[in-house]
Amino acid sequence: MSALTVRHDPEQSWDELVRFWEEMEWPEGSKVEIIDGTITVSPSPAYQHNVIAARIHRRLNSVIPDDWEVFQTLALSVPSRLGMLIPDILVAPRQDDVESDSHIPAALAELVVEITSKSNARNDRISKCAAYAAAGIPFYLLVDRWSRQGPVSTLYGDPTGDVYRTLSTVKFGEPLQLPAPFDLTIDTGEFPTP
Repeated sequence: MSALTVRHDPEQSWDELVRFWEEMEWPEGSKVEIIDGTITVSPSPAYQHNVIAARIHRRLNSVIPDDWEVFQTLALSVPSRLGMLIPDILVAPRQDDVESDSHIPAALAELVVEITSKSNARNDRISKCAAYAAAGIPFYLLVDRWSRQGPVSTLYGDPTGDVYRTLSTVKFGEPLQLPAPFDLTIDTGEFPTP
């Protein structure tokens, strides 16, 4: 099953688009995001996708400060890019004064992780990467199971405008180092391949 898209009316304000995203009854179990002003409804991720997310989540929990959290279903708001994005994994300091239960400002994130699915790889590689950089998120880890070069993991950092600098790219099976504040090595050999 591939993603369903709902185009944004150019006359509609960001607040109206977010209200529609929050109030609409979407198919249960689906992932609903606003990507470049377009509402995208995707099926829930497949088993191998979830295995990768669970392994990264577990490793991150072992190194983050006590006042940070690792989330798998929390949306990030990026109004400048008309985005309400739900990364596969999000690391952010705990917020006691959250304005919305459905999302937080993307600028609060320290790390986002996207794991490509065959049907949405382009969004993860291009649109979401640019939005996360524009929001100033320090690190973006793209686990690209469908890369033309074979399965790879790429760590991006040092965002400037809507562009990241590539910090490292490793093939599945090679160790991936996340720098401070994580100081964590992820064994990509544990990731199932497509």
